[in-house]
Amino acid sequence: MAEEPTCGKGLAEHAALPAKLADLIGSVADNLQIHMKSLDPTDANALKERDAYESLTRQHRQIAALLRATATEMAGYRDLPMGRHDEKAMSDPKVIETFENLVKTRQETIELLQAMLEQEQKMLTDVRRAS
Repeated sequence: MAEEPTCGKGLAEHAALPAKLADLIGSVADNLQIHMKSLDPTDANALKERDAYESLTRQHRQIAALLRATATEMAGYRDLPMGRHDEKAMSDPKVIETFENLVKTRQETIELLQAMLEQEQKMLTDVRRAS
C-alpha cells in the first residue's frame, strides 16, 4: 500500500532545495574567500576589494547556515500529523496565484543558474588551458 501524502512529508521532500542552496551559497563564500588571497595588500583598490569580499563572504556563510538549519527543520517534519484543511481556502485565487509565482520563480532560477553555469564552465576551461 502506498504511503499517503501529507504536508509534513511534502516539507521533508522539499528540504533538498534549501540544503542544496546552502551548498551553493557556501561554495560562493569559499570562492570569494580564496579569491582574496590573490589581492595585492600594497594596492589601495585591492584593499577595498578585500573588504568587500570579506563582508560578502561573511554574509554568504550566514545565509548558508540559515539555509542548512531550515533544511534540517523541514526534514524533521516528515512525521507531522496531517491537519484538517479548508478546501474552499485552498482553492482561493490568491493561493493559485501564489503557487503560479513559485513555479515562475523556480523557472527563472533555473534559467539564471543555467546561464551562470555556462559562463563559469567557459571560465574554468580558459583557466585550465592557461595553467
